[in-house]
Amino acid sequence: MDRPRVIGVDLGGTKVLAGIVDEDGAVHETVERPTVTTSQTALLDELAAIVRELPQQGVSALGFGIPSRIDHAHGLALGAVNIPIRDVRFADEMQQRLGLPVEMENDASCAAYAEFKLGAGRGATDLIALTLGTGVGGGVVSGGKLFRAYTELGHMVIVEDGEPCQGACSGRGHVEAYCSGTAAGKIAKRLLGPNADARDLVEQEHPVLGEIGHHLGVAIGSLVNIFGSTRVIIGGGFGIAAFDHLVPAARLAVLREALAPGGQTLEIVRAELGGRAGLIGAALVAFEGL
Repeated sequence: MDRPRVIGVDLGGTKVLAGIVDEDGAVHETVERPTVTTSQTALLDELAAIVRELPQQGVSALGFGIPSRIDHAHGLALGAVNIPIRDVRFADEMQQRLGLPVEMENDASCAAYAEFKLGAGRGATDLIALTLGTGVGGGVVSGGKLFRAYTELGHMVIVEDGEPCQGACSGRGHVEAYCSGTAAGKIAKRLLGPNADARDLVEQEHPVLGEIGHHLGVAIGSLVNIFGSTRVIIGGGFGIAAFDHLVPAARLAVLREALAPGGQTLEIVRAELGGRAGLIGAALVAFEGL
């Protein structure tokens, strides 16, 4: 008998990655496309088209990781900062288009769950994962279970009345405004010239990465105080690339901000599953739905 398979879909601000995943979390065929941002209907239709490009034989469910606050009680994707999703019964819409059971979860929570099960979170029961990419996403595992709530950790305030956030967010001083790849890119343009980006900061080992790391550590310290996490996993394109330059300053900030002994014993580790973490986590959520 063929082993059960599902399709996991990681919907990001700039690209969509979908793939066939088996029960062990192994990824088989994948499809990657730019994210359609012209309208909500166009985005949902494009997601369905991407899924249809994958082999459907033996696929029993679909899991979507989406960058949105999710109201699980009412099945609603409430709103995303960087893509056109708002107040939509996302799982129902995709099930109508594709004819298979659909589960949905916040994309960063999916990445956190994948790392917990199969990556840098193995062996921990209480962890936080932060993805530093276009924005800043976050996921929490508490007591060995995925914390299934809004979990918009990137929109936690770390500087009162600070830098404006991005996209549709009206807030100021959020983690995303200081620690995302987008924020780092703005800093690079200001310091290095109009054609510079976050990669230039990393390649030049620019001292400003220490400032970004400090902001990250302030956020982590507060999160440790709230959740009692013993491990923090840093992922996302910018987070992985800049990890070694961010963590020293982040550790110092955590030691100051986190109540003892949380700061002293906290592990800060690099994500292991790379760009496929969200896809794998979405698939794991789909398997649980079955």
